[in-house]
Amino acid sequence: MNEETLYQDAVALLRDLIRTPSISREEEKTAALIEAHLKNHGVREVFRHGNNVWAYNAHYDPTKPTILLNSHHDTVKPNSAYTRDPFDPAIEGDRLYGLGSNDAGASGVSLMAAFLHFYERTDLRYNLCVAITAEEENSGKNGLESILPMLGKLDFAIVGEPTLMQLAIAERGLIVIDCVAHGRAGHAAREEGDNAIYRAMQDIEWFRTYRFPKESDLFGAVKMTVTIISAGSQHNVVPAECRFTVDIRVTDRYTNEEVVEIIRKHVQSEVIPRSTRLKPSSIPVDHPIVQAGLALGRTTYGSPTTSDQALLDIPSLKLGVGDSARSHMADEFVHLSEIREGISLYIRMLEQIL
Repeated sequence: MNEETLYQDAVALLRDLIRTPSISREEEKTAALIEAHLKNHGVREVFRHGNNVWAYNAHYDPTKPTILLNSHHDTVKPNSAYTRDPFDPAIEGDRLYGLGSNDAGASGVSLMAAFLHFYERTDLRYNLCVAITAEEENSGKNGLESILPMLGKLDFAIVGEPTLMQLAIAERGLIVIDCVAHGRAGHAAREEGDNAIYRAMQDIEWFRTYRFPKESDLFGAVKMTVTIISAGSQHNVVPAECRFTVDIRVTDRYTNEEVVEIIRKHVQSEVIPRSTRLKPSSIPVDHPIVQAGLALGRTTYGSPTTSDQALLDIPSLKLGVGDSARSHMADEFVHLSEIREGISLYIRMLEQIL
């Protein structure tokens, strides 16, 4: 198929995906659409596990390295500020409206188009594995993470998220920790007890002012923000416990586990990570796929947002159609010209290394 046909088919699929609600954990129908699309375009073997769909190039060779092409087909819930039907894929001028159009439907259909372009090639130096997965928006465990052991050895990945087709060569990791400051209950009028709020305040001040010694060239410092606090039961009782939550954005200079260990050495409160699985990720600037993008006039940057890239233990490049600033906004849209450009750029970048 030529690029124009690939583009027309990609837009038609994206409109079908928008019409079909696919809130995280409720993606059964869009998974079926993606599976059918690949089969209808000549992919002879399509795999599905839960709401995750993947396939390999026709002449897969286990002796060759493999590139993962990944994006997600789940969406957030439409917010209350929508002025139009979020499930109506209306086209007005160059804009295609609809929930999930920008994040990340346009990237998903464009990656599938690029995969189909190379599907029958017999002379590829790499295998291609396209995987369109579920539960990205809620960091669920039944999405990409659940099928990674089934995909075989992967050498590097392109993760389709809206980046204006610029090269996000690193992504912050995310840790959310719940902290518990312990004191001793007492009567407020008699100066009894050990106030857990005051203990928590000391630790909160540490979170506010501490700077990790190693700073990232792309991101600067690790960022810690206290976002929730709760303590006390009534006005005259000194609280024995104060709970607070910290949002931590980790750079490529630390592992998540290292950050948690440093925190535990500095605070009195009990530190309970909700998860350390959303790791910082990066790819070297001299990697062939990055060099391919630079040769096509793309620029590099570090992404402050977290995606399924955080689940990968291989070099990965975040590169996709649309603008991250439109993600989760009311009346979400993507430009049709962005989809056309995205398909072309994916193909041209891959051609340089395949």
